[in-house]
Amino acid sequence: MGAIVALPPARGPHPVGCTDVLVGHSRQGLFLRLFYPCVARPGAAEPLWIPRAEYCGALADAALRRRCCSALLSIAIGSCKVPVSWNEPLKPRSSGYPLIIFSHGLGAFRTLYSSLCSELASWGFVVAALEHRDHSAATTYFCPAEAGTEEWIPFQRVPQGQKEFYFRNKQVHQRAQECVRALRLFQDIAGGRSVPNILPQGWDLSVLKDSLDLTKVAVLGHSFGGVTAVLALVKEPSFRCAVALDAWMFPLENLLYPEVAKPVLFINTEKFQTPESVAKMKRLSSRNSQTRIVTVLGTVHEDQSDFAFLPERLFSLIFGRRGTLSPHKALAITSRAALAFLHRHLELQEDFGQWEQLLEGVGDSVVPDSPFTRSHL
Repeated sequence: MGAIVALPPARGPHPVGCTDVLVGHSRQGLFLRLFYPCVARPGAAEPLWIPRAEYCGALADAALRRRCCSALLSIAIGSCKVPVSWNEPLKPRSSGYPLIIFSHGLGAFRTLYSSLCSELASWGFVVAALEHRDHSAATTYFCPAEAGTEEWIPFQRVPQGQKEFYFRNKQVHQRAQECVRALRLFQDIAGGRSVPNILPQGWDLSVLKDSLDLTKVAVLGHSFGGVTAVLALVKEPSFRCAVALDAWMFPLENLLYPEVAKPVLFINTEKFQTPESVAKMKRLSSRNSQTRIVTVLGTVHEDQSDFAFLPERLFSLIFGRRGTLSPHKALAITSRAALAFLHRHLELQEDFGQWEQLLEGVGDSVVPDSPFTRSHL
């Protein structure tokens, strides 16, 4: 049976390569998927979208709360591939690529934003999509040196009797710290330190040594990852700006809002945000005049992930009603707004300024600020 999910190919000028990076043998290590401009080669292999069967089961449990759907999900999406080249060589560039650290949402993992990450890579970025180890991923794993097998870290719901804020606040601080550690990893590589990738696939991280411009680093994320990106700005001065897709602002403590001095681009969908959440975003926009809030009309929360490209019936089965805007158009608006914002705040040379009007909420299917509509979720 062929895959019934077709992820869109990236539209930028660079072919996109992809590899997985696993560093360290403990929970304190890092696991990420790297998207990067590559040297194109006919017939290059493409990676699976859902990298292993364990992720299908965990996704069924975390997203649907129905483990029994694991087999159905595996049949429906298990053979889907990402239209990028697996493990191909990095495309050389004398000036160095800017770096983006990407943080996934609650119950997701490193591959579920491949459409956006590969789109950004096709415009000349190296994008590191983390898989968080705070029990907010659908599942993830690490490889203890002595065990010889993986140790899995399952998704965890809020324990009974515990206040959700305190549980999620602890997680968001761990997630933001993982974003900082990911940046440290690339700083170590750029400094010439040997960083072994313990996965047996042979992509040598040292090729990045002279290929990154670490004066131009941003942090992006969706939902729980969106607020993670905001907090990462507080924890790490090297992050120059953040793009927060439909940020779930709930887990961030109030005393931190005055600390977010860097600019943030909030790109919201029409059906997820609440007045309380948008009020928190506006606290940040009053702190920094370069912070922007825009809403993409006709979209729901999952439209900012690869789930937007699920067939109608499967999407409805998992998430309920979907948005009215074409997912291809939603991806184009989101990526172009992000590129214009990164162009402005990372001081890039490329012509991403052509999409700057999106930052003011000007354009088809985009408006400034956020309609106060509550999620059906």
